[in-house]
Amino acid sequence: MTGNLKLLINFVENFLGTDKFGNDQIVPILGYGDLVQGAVKIKRVYYVKGLNHNLFSVGQFCDADLEVAFRKSMCFIRDLKGNDLLTGSRGTDLYSITLQSTCSPNPICLMAKETSSQAWLWHRRLSHLNFDTNPFWQPWPI
Repeated sequence: MTGNLKLLINFVENFLGTDKFGNDQIVPILGYGDLVQGAVKIKRVYYVKGLNHNLFSVGQFCDADLEVAFRKSMCFIRDLKGNDLLTGSRGTDLYSITLQSTCSPNPICLMAKETSSQAWLWHRRLSHLNFDTNPFWQPWPI
């Protein structure tokens, strides 16, 4: 469920009932649509006006033929080939994934900066290559 209508495509406006949050607040579900974020498409995401966070169940990702993996401080949404499509980080007891509106009128600029963990970046890009099994692994940056 989301409070950001710009994240949804194929939106169907239809009162679907109400939902109750942990603080006993009751909110109306005003419709549903599909959420597309890169190669990820989640169907039938409910729209709740004023909701400040996007809430997804693991089942929604699994229904889209995606794999969800949780680690101590991160989570990964992967396709069936093992490619990372979305990654998130863990707060206290909640994993968060940042979604951007694909309908944003402003261009999005991505920038990369070399860090001390660049080897780990390549480790992930190369399908979690084991550093010890590749005799050609060089100690200098690529």
